[in-house]
Amino acid sequence: MVDEIFCRGGGDVSLVSLVWVLKIAFISLAGGVVGAISGLGGGIVIVPVLTIFMGLPIEDAIGASIVSVIAVSSGAGSVYVRDHITNVRIAMFLELSTATGAIVGAAILAKYLNAQVLSILFGVTLLVSLIPVMFKIGDELPKNIKNDRLADFLKLRGSYFDKRMNREIFYNSAHVPPAMGIMFVAGLMAGILGIGAGVLKVLAQEIAMKLPTKVSTATSNFMIGVTGAAAAGVYLRRGLVLPYLVVPVATSVLLGALIGTKLMEKMSNSGVRKVFAIALGIVGLEMLLRGLKVHF
Repeated sequence: MVDEIFCRGGGDVSLVSLVWVLKIAFISLAGGVVGAISGLGGGIVIVPVLTIFMGLPIEDAIGASIVSVIAVSSGAGSVYVRDHITNVRIAMFLELSTATGAIVGAAILAKYLNAQVLSILFGVTLLVSLIPVMFKIGDELPKNIKNDRLADFLKLRGSYFDKRMNREIFYNSAHVPPAMGIMFVAGLMAGILGIGAGVLKVLAQEIAMKLPTKVSTATSNFMIGVTGAAAAGVYLRRGLVLPYLVVPVATSVLLGALIGTKLMEKMSNSGVRKVFAIALGIVGLEMLLRGLKVHF
């Protein structure tokens, strides 16, 4: 069974070795660190490296990535909730849209929509989204933000203690309906393309709702596990979640996520935004190249 699984990965049976597992573990550790800081999950590192450098089929890499997203959410999400950086009320409200989109995308639309075209559109959209992120790259906190009516009704304001600034940060939420729309699209993309779509979750909170960057990434980490779980069931039924690949990936990603949370809490909001901007550019370029079927 093990031989068959790794032969599917494009290599020979000798890949089933300690060296191979250590490579996967190191890649996944890095993915967990970046995922916890940026709020995007570990797939940003894991998928391209597994496909480009390890020679695994994209479907197997995506299956492992979805499980890694759940691991990052479990590790980083729990720490951020404990430290009150995650806004659980916002997460639960927006996740209704995201989970619905993920189920619709994976179970219904994936059969009819052209994933290649969607990848191109998604990649271009993300690269264009870099523009507003770069304009506020040096801002530490949003200024003069007032709750809209829906945010007031749902009590979506909050606060957290910033260890870097050594003070309590109070914030409001704006433009909740547009953020819900972005979240639904994030779910669709997660279900159709097999990605965590954490990048859209962060954008919805950072750009639309005007939340502090740390709150956006922490809340995204909390939500991506729910979206990943909704999509993972579909990939599991298709036989694309391989145990001998998922075990080292998920274990190392979880460790990386715990390391990433410690780093993020000591970073400035502008520093976290810079990591997110780099990750956003990489994901956008990756999705564009995937859609164009450009391989290296």
